[in-house]
This record gives sequence, structure tokens and C-alpha cells, in this order.
Amino acid sequence: MPIYEYRCKACGKEFETMQKFSDKPLKECIYCSGKVEKLISRSSFQLKGSGWHATDYGRKEKPPKKSGGKPPETSPEKPPETSGACKDSSKKPECSGCPSAS
Repeated sequence: MPIYEYRCKACGKEFETMQKFSDKPLKECIYCSGKVEKLISRSSFQLKGSGWHATDYGRKEKPPKKSGGKPPETSPEKPPETSGACKDSSKKPECSGCPSAS
């Protein structure tokens, strides 16, 4: 839901409010009931529910680093194995989803 900023023309206070896109802009100050103007600023919004980076992915704990001074050895990655029909490039692959099919 977007967060909008307003400034009161009477008291000069600025405030934020969460509103739906379909909501009409506020017309009076929440502090003094004076007229307000909507400020143009960088838009911000709040993500709710699960499945967002901040709730599900951003806070995973990382494994502790081993102290030893040198980085762990890694083995080179092997290319993904393909089915028998795709190994021989002279034969047409049997599957349409195979990268060799095009």
C-alpha cells in the first residue's frame, strides 16, 4: 500500500499516511483540521505477507566463516547432464524442451 506525504497549509506540519490507490487524497490536517497539500516525493510502499525478500530471503542466517586464513577449496562445476538423445549432435533430439532442439 503506498505511503503519501502531506503538509498542512495552516500549521505547516508534515505527515505521512498509507492509502489505497483508489482512496481520495486527504483534504484536512490530522493535527489542526486545516487544509493540506499532497507533497510530491519519492514513492514508498509497504510489502505485506510472505514471499518478499525482506521477510523470507533477506534474513536467513549465514553459516559461520571458518578461521584459517585461506578460502575453502571448491571443485569446478560440471555442466548439467543431458539425456542420451541430446548427447550426439548429429541426431535430432527427441524432446522439444531440449536446448539442442533449436
